Amino acid sequence: MLKEYDIDKLNPRPNPYARELKKQITIKLAPFIIDYFKEQAVETGIPYQTLINLYLTDCAKNKRKLDISWK
Repeated sequence: MLKEYDIDKLNPRPNPYARELKKQITIKLAPFIIDYFKEQAVETGIPYQTLINLYLTDCAKNKRKLDISWK
């Protein structure tokens, strides 16, 4: 390994994942929702926050609409 590297000669390239970076937010969810996704996380081996992100991504990509009826 070299002691020093010449940064100008390293041939930098753009990060292919830069457009996929996530934005951290705060969201309030009911405890039963968090529990549900944590149970799914145990079954699938996928972290629960990733599962929530995957579910919301699927909703957004498929342009799912909420079906809410107030009583």
